[in-house]
Amino acid sequence: MELHLVDLNLPGDNNLILGQSHFIKTVEDLYEVMVNASAQIQFGLAFCEASGPCLIRAAGNNDRLQQIAVENAQAVSAGHSFVIVMEQGFPVNVLNAIKQCPEVCQIFCATANPVQVVVASSPQGRGILGVIDGAAPQGVEGPEDVAARQQFLRQIGYKLG
Repeated sequence: MELHLVDLNLPGDNNLILGQSHFIKTVEDLYEVMVNASAQIQFGLAFCEASGPCLIRAAGNNDRLQQIAVENAQAVSAGHSFVIVMEQGFPVNVLNAIKQCPEVCQIFCATANPVQVVVASSPQGRGILGVIDGAAPQGVEGPEDVAARQQFLRQIGYKLG
């Protein structure tokens, strides 16, 4: 077995969801989840098929984001993994619906941070062991940090008042 550290491409203000599922129907079902979540969310998704022709299956409503999702899926190349790259929305808008998708087994991360994926490879194939999502903590928040966090959540519309 060999271990690999794969950097994912997440340009600009995009968000990314990396997960694992178990069936070719994942592409259609995740597409429906995304388009039903919000009229303004733009996204691309890619799914690494783990049997049969072992193709990367892709869909989306934005060609650029779909291409980024495919490139990330190619870099990871782990069977039954999927990547969703999105903008004009946040993972929090779609995450519960994605988790409710019958094919989805787990979510590794949902983030706008730089992401590295820890991948193991064997003669059979590749699998995701985990992710490194963003940077390590630099301390514990104080009162000013709490106020800044609360102001930010209200600024982006996730808290009132």
